[in-house]
Formats: sequence, structure tokens, C-alpha cells
Amino acid sequence: MKRLHPHLRLLLLLLWLALLSPAQAHKPSDSYLALTVEGNTVRGQWDIALRDLDFALGLDSSGDGSITWGELKQKQREIEAYALARLSISSSGQSCALAASDHLVDDHTDGAYEVMRFEARCPSTGNEISIRYGLFFDIDPQHKGLLRLQRGGTVSTGVFTPDTGQQVFSLSQPSRLQQFADYAAQGVWHIWIGFDHILFLMALLLPAVAVRVARRWEPVPAFWPALVNVASIVTAFTIAHSITLTLATLGVVSLPSRLVESTIALSVVIAALNNIFPLFAERRWVMAFLFGLIHGFGFASVLSDLGLPSGTLAIALVGFNLGVEAGQLAIVCAFLPVAYRLRSSIFYKRWVLIGGSALIAILACVWLTERVFDLKLISG
Repeated sequence: MKRLHPHLRLLLLLLWLALLSPAQAHKPSDSYLALTVEGNTVRGQWDIALRDLDFALGLDSSGDGSITWGELKQKQREIEAYALARLSISSSGQSCALAASDHLVDDHTDGAYEVMRFEARCPSTGNEISIRYGLFFDIDPQHKGLLRLQRGGTVSTGVFTPDTGQQVFSLSQPSRLQQFADYAAQGVWHIWIGFDHILFLMALLLPAVAVRVARRWEPVPAFWPALVNVASIVTAFTIAHSITLTLATLGVVSLPSRLVESTIALSVVIAALNNIFPLFAERRWVMAFLFGLIHGFGFASVLSDLGLPSGTLAIALVGFNLGVEAGQLAIVCAFLPVAYRLRSSIFYKRWVLIGGSALIAILACVWLTERVFDLKLISG
């Protein structure tokens, strides 16, 4: 059997990774852990999605598809035991005793959340604190815990995943450079797990190594036109989402979450179908800019959920945005050289450009249906 060309294998891998996680049609499973260190006491607030708790503990006892306050209240002790068994805080090598103090319900951009407040009493806190986080990792390896840690005017952030479930945080005042680097890392991470953003970008990039001639896609004659094409698309997308990311983060403009998420899914559908039935064959940067304005609101929801330090808002905002651009650039740098090498092949023109676009459009149509009608068509 003939072996695939190495460039072809790499391109297939990139497309497979982009399409690998259809379960991310909704906002990925996250919880939000806010800790404030006051002397030897750590006060915490843990926001956990009711849909995730329902999956783990079966909150909906009536089976009617909705969770009432009465059903939630009946499970509060079970929720406490389940959550606190998967969180530990220690300092100076000594464990802190955790105890829940209050339960509330709050609405996030993606639905209702259990809000559990608790305290951790430590023998001493010193200059470092160690946190072990393991919520839902055994049932959902895509779950993440987003941490906001505050001591006085010092604010740190972190992301817990199955691979980074144990982390140590400094309680000393971080430099502005360190804060910038922390938020930049968050920006890179969130573009890489934002599968709808990635597929929108991929749909725009697939024809970047081709030109429309007599209603057919033909390979570009040289690398420079492809590079210019990509640069115009990425620049337009960057400028657009940077504008709305800033406006939304500063509270100047706000849009309903379902409208934003549904429009993002629609943008992926349109961008993919445009490769099959071109309307913007040579001016895809216009589409990148217009829909990039909506994608910026999606990025802003992530940044607001992380929590922004009021004293260094500009550093956090710029760092996160540049992190998003760095993650985006990494995707482009991995894709473009391989696509250029394969641009003349029948495989690329027929199966990658047209076939890949069709797959992206189908997947995004499912996302759009789910988001508009608040359904769950793809399990994961």
C-alpha cells in the first residue's frame, strides 16, 4: 500500500485536530474558583455549572429537564462533599481545613451555576500556596478550572487541567511583566481550545493557496500571493476582534451570550460554504473583519470569567489579546507551508479545500442549531 507523503500526513493531522472535538459546540466545561488570602485564612467562592453537577450527581430528580431550587437544595451536602473532596489547599507543607459556608445560584454566559462559598483555615500561609484541583477530570477530560487568586492588591490567575491539576502559586507581588506573561499564556490557551474560532480561521485559510479561475480553484503560482492573502485575512480578523474584545471588557458594549455564540457558529458556516459557493473569493478579509467583531465578544467572555485586576487592567487586556494573536499565528505557521506544498494536488483541491469545507460547514450547522434552540445534538 502506498504511503502518504509526509506533508500530506501533517495536513491531515492538522485538519483532524481541528475537527477532533465536536463536543465543544457549547462553551467548554469550566468552573471558576476565586480565592482570597487573608492572614491564615483563605476565603473561596467556587462557581460550578449546574449541567456538570447534574451529569455527575443527578440533580434533576424529577427528570423533567430542569433543575429547581428545591432539587438543588436537597443535594447541597452531596455537592459539598463531591467538590471539596476534589480540592485541596496547603501552605508551608501543611494542609488547610476546608469547610463550605454558603450556597447560591448565579447565571453565567452559558447557564446557571452553583455558587459555593467556603473557607480554608491554614496553620500558616507563608509566601506560597499549593492547590490541587481534580473536579470532573474523571468524567470529562476537557474540563478546566479557572483560578483567580488574590492577596491584598496581588492577583494571579491559573488554569487547572488533568495535566496541571497540582500547582504552586506565589503570594508575593508579581512584576508587571509576570502579570503580562500570565494573561498572554491564557490568551494562547483559549484560542487553542476555542474550536469554533479555529474552524472559522481554517475555513478562511483553506483557499489562501488557491485562486478562483473560471469558477474553479487553481493553485497560486508563488508563495508570496498566498502569504499576502493570509496576512490580509489574519490582520482583518485581529483588528476586528481586538476592537470588540476591548469594548466588551471595558463594559462599553454588551451582547447576549446566546446571540454571540450563535453568530459565531453562523460565521463558521458562511466561511466554509464560501469556499464551495464563493461570494468573497478574493476579498475574504472583509468577511474576516465583519465576523471578527463578533468573535471578539466571545473572547471577552473568557477574559471576564478569568477576572481582571483593576490596578493592571491594561496589562491584562493587552497581554490576553497578544496571547490570542500568538496562538492564532502558531496555527497559521503550521498550516500555510504544508498547504502551499500540496496546493496543486487533486487531494488538496478536492478533498481538503472542498471536502474539508463541507465537513466544517456541517459541524458548524450542528453548533448553530444547538445554540439557537439550546439543544445538545452532539454528546461528549
